[in-house]
Amino acid sequence: MPMDLYRAGDVYVLNADMPGIDPGSVDIDVDGQLLTIRGERTLANHENVKWLTRERTSGSFLRQLNLGQGIDLDNISATYANGVLSVTIPVSEAAKPRKIEISSEKQETVTLKEGEKRLNA
Repeated sequence: MPMDLYRAGDVYVLNADMPGIDPGSVDIDVDGQLLTIRGERTLANHENVKWLTRERTSGSFLRQLNLGQGIDLDNISATYANGVLSVTIPVSEAAKPRKIEISSEKQETVTLKEGEKRLNA
């Protein structure tokens, strides 16, 4: 099962070619950080025919992907259209890039004696 995986903003998108596969025969599950896609491709049985060429494969398939850290496992979703399974894998809020604000301490001027000054940090 050929697939592409890319990141678009705050989600990863996995596209897997599955032409001719009934989406009802595909199972997707997550166990820990392991995403598993499994299913079965069945071909129609034609009785009383003599095959000249039969190149389309049938049988079960399995593909596993280690998701690593920083994934929102509860919001993974999948769609199937035009023979392509698309799995959307969101990045968790904690793993998203964010700006860290820098605070500064105010410096105070203290008068020690007339005409002398010291900076306190």
